[in-house]
Amino acid sequence: MSNDPSLSSGIRDEQTVTPEGKPVATTIDGVKVRSTPHHVDHRGTVFEMFEGVGDYWDEPVVYAYQFSVRPHQMKGWGLHERKADRYTIISGEVLLFLYDAREDSPTHGVSMKLVLSDRGVRQVTMPPYVWHLSVNVGSVDAHLVNFPTEVYHHESPDRLLLPWDSPDIPVDVSSHLPKF
Repeated sequence: MSNDPSLSSGIRDEQTVTPEGKPVATTIDGVKVRSTPHHVDHRGTVFEMFEGVGDYWDEPVVYAYQFSVRPHQMKGWGLHERKADRYTIISGEVLLFLYDAREDSPTHGVSMKLVLSDRGVRQVTMPPYVWHLSVNVGSVDAHLVNFPTEVYHHESPDRLLLPWDSPDIPVDVSSHLPKF
């Protein structure tokens, strides 16, 4: 046993996953995440983004677009009133914050964060009325594809926006940002 003063100042780490690797954090009702089928051989890699409507893809693909987040930048907070966003990360690493603003949801007021990466969770579905904010925590552009459940209406976008540090969303984003 050591009497070093740093030991009394240390903060005990908290459990983040079960022994099976499942997160222990509360998740928002209706948010779905998954690691995609990923195939690797001597020629390179392939990962499946859409295998047809099924367990994960419970609504047809009707529209798709690619977007990026530059290193050390963020996009959000954003929310849709009608459509769900279905992100697939292609490259990079994004810290994604979510906040459930649905008053009739069993997880109303719950926030969650997850990392989207080619080494783990690669896809996430966010239902309507769930705020989301994407932070690129890497040193290269993060590239994502969105397969929203509704086409984009240029004349009347289905999107509400708030600043990243809005007091209306009780998430302290700054405490999670990397120190560059």
